[in-house]
Amino acid sequence: MRRLASAVAVALLLTLPGSVLAPAAAGQKAAVPPAVETQLGGRFSLLDHDGRRRSDGDFRGTYQLIYFGYTYCPTICPTGLETISQALDLLGDAAERVQPIFITIDPARDDVTVVRDYVRHFHPRLLGLTGSEAEIAAVARAYRVHRRKVVLEDSPGEGEGADDYLVDHSSITHLMGPDGKFLTLFPHGTDAQKMAAALESYLD
Repeated sequence: MRRLASAVAVALLLTLPGSVLAPAAAGQKAAVPPAVETQLGGRFSLLDHDGRRRSDGDFRGTYQLIYFGYTYCPTICPTGLETISQALDLLGDAAERVQPIFITIDPARDDVTVVRDYVRHFHPRLLGLTGSEAEIAAVARAYRVHRRKVVLEDSPGEGEGADDYLVDHSSITHLMGPDGKFLTLFPHGTDAQKMAAALESYLD
């Protein structure tokens, strides 16, 4: 019963308006129910865009802005990553305490080389992560990220083997604390100024 209540709490948080998901102004922090704090996030072991094995433990002591997306994403992912870049620029030197991370949800196409070329278009400190299908599935479950392959008409191949497809996915940026615990969410559409103000409230 307790596990069910925790799952419901996470589901409710993911559907709340943006003003609830992230602090509305500098100096305010979103109150995180204990059940949600332990239900979002977890251990992972993935390859970074230089081919090095990285784990969640590598980022202890640093805030992490984690965005799940994919390099073939037409508009939503580039917009989300650009917002993160702008928010970090607004923070100035304080941004050094925040590690921006892009985790692909399309490992079949996003190998190390593809991810490396992609992240170069955004913030210079953006770290891209990829892995096997099993590794990506595990981290997506840990962060409660929805992903679903949508095959386009006339795509070569069939079903999971189709070549031309999009990936329907959660468009949310996670903020994790230096201890690796979940702090808050930024829904798609959050502007850079609001994100920067929210980050400042945690960095103070």
